[in-house]
Amino acid sequence: MLINIIAAKCIGIEAQPVTVEVDITQGIGIHLVGMADVAVKESLLRTVTALQALGFRIPGKKIVINLAPADMHKNGGGYDLPIAVGIIAASGQCNLPGLEKYLLMGELGLDGSVRDVQGGLLFADLSASLGLEGCILPLRSSMEATESTSKSVFGVSNLVDVLRILEGKEDCSDLLVWNTGLYHELSGKSGPRRAPGWDMMDFSEIIGQEGAKRGTEIAAAGGHNVLLLGPPGSGKSSLAKALAGILPPMNREESILTSRIYSVCGLKGSGTGLVRERPFRAPHYSASLPAIIGGGAGQDIKPGEVTLAHNGILFIDEYGQMPKSVLEALRGPMEDRKVVISRLRSKLEFPSSFMLVAASNPCPCGYYGEGDRCRCTPGQRIAYLSRLSGPILDRIDIQLWLHPVPTRKLVGMRKGEKSADVARRVMAAREIQASRFASEGIFTNAEMNSRMIERFCPLDETCKTVMENLIEKLGLSARAYSRILKVARTIADLEGSEQICPSFLTEAASYRFLDKREEL
Repeated sequence: MLINIIAAKCIGIEAQPVTVEVDITQGIGIHLVGMADVAVKESLLRTVTALQALGFRIPGKKIVINLAPADMHKNGGGYDLPIAVGIIAASGQCNLPGLEKYLLMGELGLDGSVRDVQGGLLFADLSASLGLEGCILPLRSSMEATESTSKSVFGVSNLVDVLRILEGKEDCSDLLVWNTGLYHELSGKSGPRRAPGWDMMDFSEIIGQEGAKRGTEIAAAGGHNVLLLGPPGSGKSSLAKALAGILPPMNREESILTSRIYSVCGLKGSGTGLVRERPFRAPHYSASLPAIIGGGAGQDIKPGEVTLAHNGILFIDEYGQMPKSVLEALRGPMEDRKVVISRLRSKLEFPSSFMLVAASNPCPCGYYGEGDRCRCTPGQRIAYLSRLSGPILDRIDIQLWLHPVPTRKLVGMRKGEKSADVARRVMAAREIQASRFASEGIFTNAEMNSRMIERFCPLDETCKTVMENLIEKLGLSARAYSRILKVARTIADLEGSEQICPSFLTEAASYRFLDKREEL
């Protein structure tokens, strides 16, 4: 008897359907075909043990299990559940009329329990696009699909629950994810669901650094890349974490895409539904190229940090210490806001629209610009900063030099503005941009291309004269010129101005001091 069960495989941030075919005929042995890796082949022993633990018999015949399509590589333990259900149905031990109605994925324990799998949100969306009634997933994995468009998402803890649903003999509404005790427990916790790695610091906790705070506010309002340059203890890391706290929450479109990325990577967190707060990723500067950009073999390519930071912040401390190859590899995602990973038999594209927040010391000893504390030669300073190539600096809109606040001034100094107040101004500027780019498919000024810059950043004669003087004085490239216009547009949005004023251009240009290296 031939049985078909609908399963799935994640390729990139999309799920592709996989049909698990189980046939029991005369013969001996269990045969698994369909380009399965070692983990899938090992599932046979887990599946047989789990079935026997629950009192099911294994037919003494030839069992052929095919994972179709045969040219798609299958990996992971998520096929345990459909294989087990297929053996039960094909051997006639249970009548399961609901098999064609649901997508099944889950890893089995030896006692018949169902364990989590990666990609729960993608599987739920796939079941809806295939026109199925719903999907059956492990309980924890189903939590991320509570806002899916799928009609029915069941969260199960063991194989017996799965059979209850597929038999259709009784009401199984208690297994719907929205009715489970775990869902009510997690959804009852206060606060929006956040991406792992998210950490926040309030602006009021950072004493001084008013100029740097202004620069980070502009960066948050327009989604601009930032370079924080300064000696140890000047507050670079604190400012980067505070920047995460003034970003507006993601809209639903952004939230869905970010949640899909975290779902396929198995970084679901401990909440329900979609990720609402913007990601904050802070990889170590020694991270490898595949860890930052993404990589893998064949169709099992996984997103890297540039994709995990999509719609959020990628913070890299000690930026100048990163391997040269990794630094230069960031140029493409920073410009194109996507990353394409090619292998011999596959090519995947991942979104990577992030705010880069890079922190670095100004010299090897870290104290250049702080009186006579620096012991580095001019050549050493130039060599140190030359690791940040011209093309990289061109892509960083705002460059901020932080000086440590003198210790004697810290005592009795009043706290600054709270992050909540800054966030309101940032939100107002983002709303202006959302209205401006409603028909363009982007959300922030930093994402504008040349055509949009020409349309949304017109300059009057006075502003043109100012820009000509700035270009001549700073020796700006064409890319740096467009970046200044984007930052000036953001400053105008913060000020509620429809037009770009000369003062906005001057302020935007002041954030590009590294374009004149000879000053160092």
